[in-house]
Order: sequence, then structure tokens, then C-alpha cells
Amino acid sequence: MDYKSLNTRFRAYQLGSEGSSFSYFDGSSFTLIEARVTETNARTITAELKACRKSSIDCLHITSWDTDHCTTKDLELIIQKLKPTKIEFPGYAPHTDNGKECLKIVQKHQNSKKIDREYVSGLSNATNWNYNHLMYNNPKTYDNANDNSTIKLFRTGAFTVLSLGDVEKVEIADYLLRTGDIIKNEVDIMILAHHGADNGFTSEKFIKAVSPKVAICTSNYDNQYDHPKQEIRDLLYENGVTLYTTKTGDVVIKTIGDNTIAYKAINLKANSTEVSSDKDFNTKRYDKWK
Repeated sequence: MDYKSLNTRFRAYQLGSEGSSFSYFDGSSFTLIEARVTETNARTITAELKACRKSSIDCLHITSWDTDHCTTKDLELIIQKLKPTKIEFPGYAPHTDNGKECLKIVQKHQNSKKIDREYVSGLSNATNWNYNHLMYNNPKTYDNANDNSTIKLFRTGAFTVLSLGDVEKVEIADYLLRTGDIIKNEVDIMILAHHGADNGFTSEKFIKAVSPKVAICTSNYDNQYDHPKQEIRDLLYENGVTLYTTKTGDVVIKTIGDNTIAYKAINLKANSTEVSSDKDFNTKRYDKWK
């Protein structure tokens, strides 16, 4: 099997407050995941763009209308300063004033994509081990807004990242496992659902089936919500999944060598480029075809 040489980077940003912020770069396209900007991550997003030799972002991907994922102030700043070419936004109707205002702002953007069942159903079917993104369609609309979060597998780079938003229901986890082999075979890095809450979604069944090499959780230094829950930490440890959090600094994951199969996960110290810890991995693509 041929492996594409793709300078791939993923970053989980420390916010200094509750909430989430990530980015995925596949060698050409830069996606910012969640519309959150604070004094803390504004600097590091700039640094990450510089590392990727980018001056703007290609896509802003929003998983939820909750304020820890998207606020009007942050969204306006991202559009003004980072100039996203495209905005992908949740397909469910927001129920808060903040969410409703964010939706109005997004709808004014010249290239915004509503990620609902109709949109996802119209996309081309993904094939195994291909280098293209995969968007998942929730089986139905739920009363709990968390369960309507956008779910996407970023796979245009050398390693893949599964973004789950705030989903909670076991029903959604079971649905994802029924969609085919891609999610069970190809996930290298998984952003923990709902910040690592122990709500039933992240079960032993799901972790064993997906078997990510790395799990990511965002939390501030005080970590007042105990992200991720100890039960989830234990579950990841027992199944050989390496956990990184942003409690003490950003997490940077990047390809190394010839940018085909090997990548390094680095936990940085807060407000610093100094490394707290690092570990090398090979992609599951390599594990399958070596």
C-alpha cells in the first residue's frame, strides 16, 4: 500500500477557561474546530498557523451551539481575524439566545454549510483507508441538544482524528459502530465525547471497537468539572489508550520522519513551547498494511 506524505498536525488548545478548541492541518487545509478564542489560545492559534505556513483558516467547524463551543464574540473575532473560507455548523436549531445569535452570524457568511441529515446524506460514500473526511449522520433529532452535536472523522492527513462534540447517548455510539469498518479501523486520535463525561457514550464496548491510540480531553487548570471523569481515565488505561489533556498546556500531535506513518504527541507546558512529555506512534493505516 502507498502512503501519502502529508505534513499533518493536530492541536488541542488550552483556553484558560471552560470549553474546547482544536485544529487539524493536513498539509494544505487548516480547520479550526470550535468557535472559541481567549487570551490564552489566541496566541497559540497564531503560532500554529505560522507552523503550518498559513495566514488564515480554510474551515471553521462547530460541533455545538453551547457557549463552551461557540460564542457570538469569539465567532465574530474568528471571522474577522482568521477569515475562514468555509464554516460548517450544527444542523439542529439552537435553543439559547447565544446560539440563535451565532446562527445568524454564520448564515451571513458567504460559504456556510449546515450539517444536517439532508446534507450528510448527499455526500459521497467514503471508502476504506481513503484520504477524505467522513461526516456522520445522527440517527434522529434528540431533545437533548448535546446529542445533536456534529460528528466528523478528519482523515485527509496522515493520521485521523475523530471529533464527537458533546454526544451522550449509547444509542449514538451503537449507531456509529454499525456504520461500517472505517470508524472501527482507522481512528488514530479521538476527542473524548462531552469532555470525557461518564454518561454512557464512552463505554468499554465503544473503546474496544474503535481502539484509538490517543484520547484528547480539554480542561482548564482548575478542572472544576473533573474532565475526564476517573471512570473514563480508568477505561482508557485498561484498554491501552494514551490520554492527553490541556490541563497544564497545549497538546500538539504532528507527523515526523517522512510524514507518512509516524507521529509524535507532545504535551506542552502552559504558556510555553517547553515540552512536558512526548510519545511516538505509528498510524493505524501502517498497522493494517505493514
